[in-house]
Amino acid sequence: MVTAFHEKKITVVGLARSGVGAANLLVSLGAKVTVTDRKKPEQLDAFIKALSPEVSLSLGNHPAELFESSDLIVISPGVSLESGPMALARSKGVRIIGELELAFQALRSYGSVTVPEFLAVTGTNGKSTTTALLDAMLKSGGIGTILGGNIGNSLATEILDLLGNSPATAAARYIVAELSSFQLETIETFRPKGSTILNITPDHLDRYHEMDAYISAKCRVATNQIATDYLVLNADDPYTAELKRIVGRQKQGPQIFYFSRKGAVEGIYYEKGKIRFNLPQDRLRQLDPSLDSPDSAFTLDPESFAIKGVHNVENAMSAALMAYLSGCNFDGIKDALATFPGLEHRLEFVRELNGVRYINDSKGTNVGAVLKSLEGFTEPVILIAGGRDKDSDFSLLRQMIKEKVKRLVLVGDAAEKIGKAVCDMTECEMAGFDFPSAVAKAKEAAAPGDVVLLSPACASFDMFRDFEDRGKQFKRMVMEL
Repeated sequence: MVTAFHEKKITVVGLARSGVGAANLLVSLGAKVTVTDRKKPEQLDAFIKALSPEVSLSLGNHPAELFESSDLIVISPGVSLESGPMALARSKGVRIIGELELAFQALRSYGSVTVPEFLAVTGTNGKSTTTALLDAMLKSGGIGTILGGNIGNSLATEILDLLGNSPATAAARYIVAELSSFQLETIETFRPKGSTILNITPDHLDRYHEMDAYISAKCRVATNQIATDYLVLNADDPYTAELKRIVGRQKQGPQIFYFSRKGAVEGIYYEKGKIRFNLPQDRLRQLDPSLDSPDSAFTLDPESFAIKGVHNVENAMSAALMAYLSGCNFDGIKDALATFPGLEHRLEFVRELNGVRYINDSKGTNVGAVLKSLEGFTEPVILIAGGRDKDSDFSLLRQMIKEKVKRLVLVGDAAEKIGKAVCDMTECEMAGFDFPSAVAKAKEAAAPGDVVLLSPACASFDMFRDFEDRGKQFKRMVMEL
């Protein structure tokens, strides 16, 4: 079948997981594909081996003529639209999209394939847990899914498998996707059946420079949604009114539902130790005539959840509401919550040693994530924080550190900046770029009944390959204590 990509000269920028998926998908659609990356071939060997042999390579630099002569450019999430090559391409009128938009367009170019709908999860914190939990609920309820985006395989790789009639993807009704603001920047037609913006806290301000740009990027998840689609928002988040205002500019936007820990809302809310659904019949009929309004017995008990913590109550509410609005039965939602173990590197219990619990929260890469994590502890906390700053305002941690943190151990590029912002709130120690020393200092400071928590509030790239590498090294060091 001839698609819109057939015989087009397309450049894929960035050779990593996303770039490999995009390049291979484009080749299958008949495009003439070149991948470019500033890294040298020896740094990209594993990714090169995963490419189709029909893909051309331009590595070690970004030739201007490649960007000027392309019919289309597909960029990886880590590539800024403001970079020199992207600015050059735009000045020449070249279209630029990301892997998400490519996957969406490719999926809809095959009329012979039963096309699954997208369910999109974005926000600053809790995306991975909510996405994985939503996927688990749907599967538990007997609904076929594909998991992808920032979690699982690249979306392009999953779409390539689907178009190739892979048995693992052929029965999928939904693609459950974790989406970053970077991925949403470059959408054109992407339209999820259901979406959620979990929360907004300052993050990636080294790329966006101002909160309005970051908020606008998140709101793009609902740009193309219509009245038979839905958007779930956090009623307790201070930016929700702004999110609703931006989404409300659309002539025919999605139906909006809410989740809340603080009061009754139209959607799902926490009250007197229980989670309750509140979904009027007329609103449900607009979405899907087959959905029935749950009765008063349709409640959830957080005490029965396998995952614990205040932030996970919010994640569970958002996932449960999305699952129900997507046709999942109550038993599927309930069973998944009883068995879902949580994710590695997100408030992950490592071990207890001499009465001290060690917790790996390496995925806490921004201030908002650390605030949520600390909020859930009643024990004194020895906090290991620091890494590469994303132009964050660490002063927002002051009150929570005063209330929860017994000692703060700081590492990496941002150690001094964090120290200036908060070290008058608690005892502080500097560990420089010596991560083993930071773990040792935390152990020395801890007494029985305390918690040693790695929750950095920063990116990992000053000392580690990524947040997963940081978390794995922390766990290894803790197990060697």
